Formats: sequence, structure tokens, C-alpha cells
Amino acid sequence: MKIIIAGAGEVGFHLAKLLSYESQEITLIDPNKTSLAYADTHLDIRVIKGDATSIAILKEARVENSDLFIAVTSSETTNITISVIAKQLGSKKTIARISNTEFIYHKDEVGFTKFGIDELISPEALAAAEIELSLKQSSFNENYEFEGGALTMAGLTLSRSASFVGKTVKEAAEIFPEIHFVPIAIQRFGTQLTIIPRGDTKFKRGDTVVFITSEGGADELCRLTGKINRDIKNVMILGGTQIGYKTARDLSQKGFNVKLFEGNRDRAFELAEILTKVLVINSDGRNVDLLDEENISDMDAFVAVGDNSETNIMSCLVAKSRGVKKTIALVENMDYFVLSQSIGIDTLINKKILAANNIFRYIRKGEVVAMTKLSNLNAELLEFEVKGTSEVCNKTIKAIDFPRTAIIGGVIRNGVGMIALGNFKIQEGDRVVVCSLLQSIKRVEKLFL
Repeated sequence: MKIIIAGAGEVGFHLAKLLSYESQEITLIDPNKTSLAYADTHLDIRVIKGDATSIAILKEARVENSDLFIAVTSSETTNITISVIAKQLGSKKTIARISNTEFIYHKDEVGFTKFGIDELISPEALAAAEIELSLKQSSFNENYEFEGGALTMAGLTLSRSASFVGKTVKEAAEIFPEIHFVPIAIQRFGTQLTIIPRGDTKFKRGDTVVFITSEGGADELCRLTGKINRDIKNVMILGGTQIGYKTARDLSQKGFNVKLFEGNRDRAFELAEILTKVLVINSDGRNVDLLDEENISDMDAFVAVGDNSETNIMSCLVAKSRGVKKTIALVENMDYFVLSQSIGIDTLINKKILAANNIFRYIRKGEVVAMTKLSNLNAELLEFEVKGTSEVCNKTIKAIDFPRTAIIGGVIRNGVGMIALGNFKIQEGDRVVVCSLLQSIKRVEKLFL
């Protein structure tokens, strides 16, 4: 695919890097020479210095031949303008990054597609939604919902108390035949090896395991692994950033008791005026004595979404030391994901990963409805819509020539999620959730064309 990215900031650069690994033809546009310099020397992409609102620059980038145009500059207005121009000049599909989430909520009413914008994304809104889901499923390290929760991805680390530790997948299925979940990926303790489990794969203590669950499966999973899905009500948030604001607003509207720390006085007063149901405290939240005064030990969850990753991590560790059960930190450095479990933080959030996941489905072949990359695992989770011409259509799962490094986790049919085993017959219109190691994705895509 020919892909043009406008904006070489943190989201744009990360997208360019990931897409270049996919052997896509990438052009990155930015007016800042410094922002382009690192990308030009480290990535196999084409860079153009200039303003992407310039028609001459867009023509230099050969926008008329582009399959996908992604506008992710820091300016919402610029992104909308560029996307509209790119579409008029011949780009097949356009995506614009925005910060005002009202645009997303009312996109059908406004009719952005009529202007030439095919998709709107907000990394901040995606992060806030990820945080809310993590609080909803508090016992899991990683979550993702398909079709509003018809199927849910849940990741956790197996402790000694897990009922199926020491048993194979097949043995566990025989012991618990009525369960509503299935393992789709395993990372062995102390390694970076990702395994797609088969019947003879043995669960071991310390494994990080990703499951797909249908309705009721999350509770069963908690019970069999010795986890407790605590009801979270009291939440403390560090950082009045856009993510902090959106998270506090959404949680308070749903009945959570929220305290928000913001170090900047003007920003704190601004937030206090807007967030009438939230207690806003003018402090940077790193003061341990102040956290104790604000009864941090009574909190069910602590969410650190300030501008500094290290501060977010350290604040979460302080919260853990005070007995807070669920901690969530916003981080920019991808390497921290490798350390998340060892340093004791439950969930890490990264805007770049969330934005990339949202955009990546447009470069996958087949009718990809949704996708997510599994944190710290060499695998992707994709949701395909089955067409009548798809190779998998009207076949049982066991009859499909599926690669061993990929697995079907579940099927959504008429809005209902089901754990699909070998005798399950796939039909046109089904939405199939597949977990695949990276080397098998192209082969999986062909099955759903």
C-alpha cells in the first residue's frame, strides 16, 4: 500500500515505524526538519519537509496514487483540512486525528465522509476508554472488547492458585467443559517467547496468558485463576491532561467517586469549573504526605496520566505501597511494557499503540472490523467479517487449513459472542476473532478475502 502520513510527532513517527516494518510504501510529511531527520536516517521511508496543507507538497507526495492518507499533526483543524484536500486530490481513504471527541460522537450526524474524511481517531479518547475498561475488569492486566463486549480479550498472569496450572489445554477443557473462555496466546515466565496454545500446551505458573471470553466467561476465569474482580468505586487520578480530564469526566458521569490532582493552578481551576462531580486538588500528586492526607489507602484504583512517564510509574508504585489494588500508568517509552509486571504496575497505557491499533486495521487485507496488538507479545488480535467468497465460509473450524501459529478465539453471530471449537461452522456475516503471530498474518488474511 502507498501510505502518506502528515505529522512526524510521537504518533506519526510511531505509525511510520510500524508500517515500514510491514513493507508498506510510506511517505512522512512535516514542516520541522529536526522531526524528520531521525525518521529519514533510521526508517526505510520517504520524508518530505513542508506544510501538508500545501497542494504542491501533497502532489510531491503523489497523493493522487495513495491508498491511505493519515493526518496526525498536533493541530486538529490542520488534520481535518489536510484530509479533505487529500481526498479531493485522489487519496482512496483518509484518517484524521482529532482532540474534540464531540466530532466522533456526532460524525454520522455531521457527515464527515461527505467532506472526504473516512475515519476520525482521538488517541486521548482511546486511552480514556482503555482506562475505563481496565477498571471495569480490574483483575486483568489487559483488556479489549469486541462488539461492545460480545467477546472480550483478557490477559493475566497465572499464580499457583490457578486451577489449571500444570494441566494441558485439552485436560483443562475436559475438567471444565462448560467454560466460556479459551486461551489464545501464552508468554512463558522470564522469556519473550509467544506461544499460540494447542491441545497439548501445558499451563505453567507465572505464564502470562491471553484469553477470549464470551458472556460470563470473565467471572469464570477469575474464579478458576484465583483472581478477584473487585468492584471499583473510588478512583484517584494524577494529571489534568486531556486523558486525565476525559477519564475523570467519563468515570464521574458513571457514578465513580473521583479525585483529580493537577499541579498547574490555572488548569486545576479550569478543570474544577468543568468537572462539577470531581474533587480537583491543585497539587502535582507526587507529595506522599498529601496523598496520605487525601486517603490514598481508601482508593480502589490509582490512575497516573501526567506528562512524565517516570513520574506516573513512581506514583503508581507509591499507591501500591499504600494498598491500592489497581494501578494504571500512562507511559511513552515502549520498553516499559517489558517491565510492567516485574515493577508491580497492573496496567500500562500508551497512546501511540492505541492509535496504531485503530489505524492498522485499514492496512490488513480482508474485512477487518477491529484489531489490537497484544502488549509485549509478538501477536495481533483481529476481527474479520466473513464474506460469501471467504475461504472459511461454510466450513467447520477443524476443516480450515489454519496456520499453527494462529487460532480462532471466538465468533460473533447476530451480536452474540460464542467460543467456537472444532465442529463450529462459520457462516457468511459472522465476525471471527483471530489471534495470530506476526509471521502468519498474511496467510490468515487470505482465508478471509
